[in-house]
Amino acid sequence: MSTKVVWASLAVLQLVVAYPQRGVKSGRSVSCKEDIEYLHNGICCVKCEAGLYVQTPCTETGKKGTCEECGYGTFTEHANGLKQCIKCTQCPPDQEIVRGCSHTQDTLCQCKPGKYCHPDEACEICKKCSRCNSDEEVVKNCTSTSNTECKKRQSNSSPEADTTLTAVLTLVFVVLFLGLVILIFIIWKKKWKTADSNSFKPEEVPFPTLIPKNGVESLTACFEFFEELNVDFHNRFFRKLSIEDNKIRSKDHHSHEDRIHYLLAYWVEKKGKEASLNDLLRALLDLNQRRTAETIMDNAVKKGYYELESFSLGDD
Repeated sequence: MSTKVVWASLAVLQLVVAYPQRGVKSGRSVSCKEDIEYLHNGICCVKCEAGLYVQTPCTETGKKGTCEECGYGTFTEHANGLKQCIKCTQCPPDQEIVRGCSHTQDTLCQCKPGKYCHPDEACEICKKCSRCNSDEEVVKNCTSTSNTECKKRQSNSSPEADTTLTAVLTLVFVVLFLGLVILIFIIWKKKWKTADSNSFKPEEVPFPTLIPKNGVESLTACFEFFEELNVDFHNRFFRKLSIEDNKIRSKDHHSHEDRIHYLLAYWVEKKGKEASLNDLLRALLDLNQRRTAETIMDNAVKKGYYELESFSLGDD
């Protein structure tokens, strides 16, 4: 055998050793075609189609194993080498189903009318749509993925008319303010004179306990009733719920309604299963906001979210 033939044979042998066939175990990593194959036991198997999963992998490279259709409540959206299908998403209570789950598509949910959630945010709890102020008009109505957009109304009055109106309103405000100061002084004087005779204060009627009709969904449905809370009591109320000051201040740039919903949703997430409307009402009572607590309780019962258990506060 000539020298050239020997060198040629050695060169071919080196190529075979250095570059083994795709999908064959050789001590080197195996590279499968990403879009159509998956790696199993050192060989490349062809993926199952969308809506199927791998019941039994292949035993020969470039072949397809046994594929099985996804069962009820599961899906696969793309070609895959999964050993089981993915569980379908369950829409939260404040969302509705837009598209039901199939073998090849997950459930599609959206916020119920009157609420929204931006598509680039995690939609754990839908936010209540904002209302435009009296001096604003609606530019774009609220949708399931965007909040209401408002703009200031354009004034048709002249500068002279505006100046006159401002002067009149200022005068009215001053008169009303002076009248209020005088009224407060008269009331205070009468209470001071009769302080000794009113030393006995009757005991207030115990506050009832409320029972939810639909768990956490009943609680979150009552968030809008807390919008009636006096803004001066906001920080004290949320501190009563053991919410950190940093968390409270982080929501200062939001509107009155959104701030209430954000912080109450955070409190529910923090408390978990122990979260109760009764705890929120107790916090209001501790702040001497009994009238607000009674109004929220009445609304919760009238709307059918809660029912009365008894006429004494008890454990939830």
